[in-house]
Amino acid sequence: MAELAHSRVTIREVADEAGVSIATVSRVLNDRDDVAPETRELVSRIIQERGYIANRSARGLSVGRTGLVGVLVPLVYPAYFSSILSGATEALQEHDLRAVLSPTGHQHDREVTLLDRLMHGLTDGALIVLPEESSQELERLLDAGYHFVVIDPLMPLDERIPSVSAAHTSGADQAMKHLLALGHRRIAIITGPRGWVATEDRRRGYHAALAAAGILPDPELEVESNFEIDGGELAARVLLDLAEPPTAIFAFNDNHAIGAIQAARARGLRVPEDLSIVGFDDVEHATIVTPTLTTVRQPLAEMGRTAVSLLTRLLERQSFETLHVELATRLVVRESSGPAPV
Repeated sequence: MAELAHSRVTIREVADEAGVSIATVSRVLNDRDDVAPETRELVSRIIQERGYIANRSARGLSVGRTGLVGVLVPLVYPAYFSSILSGATEALQEHDLRAVLSPTGHQHDREVTLLDRLMHGLTDGALIVLPEESSQELERLLDAGYHFVVIDPLMPLDERIPSVSAAHTSGADQAMKHLLALGHRRIAIITGPRGWVATEDRRRGYHAALAAAGILPDPELEVESNFEIDGGELAARVLLDLAEPPTAIFAFNDNHAIGAIQAARARGLRVPEDLSIVGFDDVEHATIVTPTLTTVRQPLAEMGRTAVSLLTRLLERQSFETLHVELATRLVVRESSGPAPV
């Protein structure tokens, strides 16, 4: 049995073998009563056979560690953030760590206060989603010896700061090549706030695709907005009011795209027959809206899982090749994009 334990069987391996979720295995380990008897028996048998040990000291965690990880996120309920959280919390469970969830409300001072509390003995480290703090502020945390990983940086970060992000430029390139292949030449964008990493990387992909197609950019076709549905709708109205409106809109997130669909519908325009619309993220709403949304998929849950992996290696002082991980994006074609109108 000692030899099996030494192989570090993970909670995910136990769950996979039993055909249940990681949460179910966790409930069995914690002797919760909300597990069916036959499931409890199966999971318990596999735990015993595989030699799984849910003991932090057996997983190499040093004495004095809390086993807690702060998770700072602007908001909990939008699908974008909840997808990241689902991946992160699942991975934390696998490492016998628990999340201290700390919503920041996009408020800089609140985030600073929460981080200050978390770093002074409450947690071993933190995951910070879209941090409001500047690179210089985060560098001071590093200098103080606190371990953390940034997920989806809001602003450019110093190379010392560990981070996990998606390939924004590549995703934008895929979206644009799709629209260009459909014959669109007057393609507008609804961007996020200027200066944000996601905004500028996606804008870079947009401009590069236009240049490759021999199309000069038109400043009228670039409208900045927040990342909310109402912002996307307002931006789309501006674009559709142009003397020569676009035949396609590449929206920098799915909320923008849904708002654009609403704006088009209010004008009596058909999507995609009169106007093609492509989003970015591929959150749950993309498959619910009518027409279903062509969009660029970000691996949001995997971003959360990867950040946990990076953080645990930092906590265990392991060596690794890079502090910065960029995960691939992929275009998902659905109903909201079609050939350019003749």
